[in-house]
Amino acid sequence: MDPITAAALAALAGSLGSEAGRQAWQGLTALVRRPFGWAAAQGPEGNGTPQVSSGELEAAALAGDPADPMRAQALATALGVRAALDGEFRALLDEWWQRAQAGSPGGDVHNSISGGTQNGPVLQGRDFSNLTFDMTRGEAAPDS
Repeated sequence: MDPITAAALAALAGSLGSEAGRQAWQGLTALVRRPFGWAAAQGPEGNGTPQVSSGELEAAALAGDPADPMRAQALATALGVRAALDGEFRALLDEWWQRAQAGSPGGDVHNSISGGTQNGPVLQGRDFSNLTFDMTRGEAAPDS
């Protein structure tokens, strides 16, 4: 299983405004609410008390503040530890992660222009940066 990075979790928590982001987050929160594989997660006395975090509190904290890298790291750590101790959880987490990556925006781009004549440059694509447009119209200003 590829480790789920804190940056990926923060990006996912920050995408809760989109339908795909909400669905992926709901899948993760449902997964962390599942009971532990008790054999690996019981305390030294075998009293049934998990000795590691389920990830539920960390997920709730990150959803409340997706920009906080410490919250994202706490969730990534909780998921990693739980996956290391619980084989069933690890398999389910890997399955969820594969679906989340497949559903994340990052591949196809769908552009649409409507509404008549456009009065300016129109760019279609994805991930633009450092663009500058000279939007002056008419005659150039006289030199002073």
